[in-house]
Amino acid sequence: MSKVRILLADDHAVVRAGLRKALEELANLEIVGEAGDGPALFEALAQMQPDCLLIDVTMPDFEPVVAIRQIRARYPDMKILVVSAYDDDVYVHGLLGAGVDGYHLKDQPLSDLRLAVQRVLAGERWVSSPLVDKLVGHIDATLLSSLTARQCEILSLLQQGLDNQTIARRLGLSVKTVENHLTRLYRQLGVQSRLEAVNYIMQHPEVLATSRQATSMAPVSSEAPVQQRVTMLLVDDNARYRHQLRRMIGKVCPQAMIYEAQNIREAVHLTQRAAPQLVLVDVILGEEDGIRCTRRIKALSPPSRIILISAYPDRQFHRLGLEAGAVAFLDKKDLDTATLRQIIDDMIA
Repeated sequence: MSKVRILLADDHAVVRAGLRKALEELANLEIVGEAGDGPALFEALAQMQPDCLLIDVTMPDFEPVVAIRQIRARYPDMKILVVSAYDDDVYVHGLLGAGVDGYHLKDQPLSDLRLAVQRVLAGERWVSSPLVDKLVGHIDATLLSSLTARQCEILSLLQQGLDNQTIARRLGLSVKTVENHLTRLYRQLGVQSRLEAVNYIMQHPEVLATSRQATSMAPVSSEAPVQQRVTMLLVDDNARYRHQLRRMIGKVCPQAMIYEAQNIREAVHLTQRAAPQLVLVDVILGEEDGIRCTRRIKALSPPSRIILISAYPDRQFHRLGLEAGAVAFLDKKDLDTATLRQIIDDMIA
């Protein structure tokens, strides 16, 4: 079995020596050369044709993003792992967008460096763990600008576990059109399958929540819609009713960032991530208890204003809900755009 050919690029010889020593423990790797500046790197690449480049892009005579694009265009099959001391999220995101396969911070353990090299050579993306949280917001902002309203609808239905035929019927599309949408969505999300797409949405719900603003209907009320950004969580096991609520909220507050949950587990997860300002919780969540859900949310996010809703108003539910931390209890049939406007206005006053 032939060895993987590695080229090291860093303007400090002592760093290159450290990288070489760290990689010696990995079998089937061969360090074929080193470079300390831009011109030397391009010459080494042309001569040695390595399988993988480990590079600190802050070398002399080397314009990081422009040069990486050139290298990626010339050597499309070569793996590129940046090893750098810089942790600026915009800088990192720019390099990832230019075509690098991974970004590793120099202050991380050598064991992590070896793992990074192995992951990149296996065809995976690598980002050092301290950078992940910083990058999420930037990545989500990029997705926000690229996802269409139709794609958001399909992602929402995908998250509900619907198959392609059901999604097609629900949206009035052909199955082939849905498949084409999904192919593009997988590419945009950087995933390979339905399961990975759903997992991505669960881990980064803010992408879908933010993007769904585009699907909101224009306000029908003569009053100006609320323009302040409001973070809301809708907890109801009925997907159709959540969609109805979302449409009403869109009329009242187009700027709302809306998250959805169908059970307590999802509600807790989203509360931890988003700390919603306003939460609407159905008293009956399938076989679960909305009052218990209210307690969990209130414990995690005390500032959140929670309103219990139900199609079956009951004094006992009302009393228990208020004791659990809800600020109000509403009959679902009374929850219209006017009521939602009053709720949101009261919250941001």
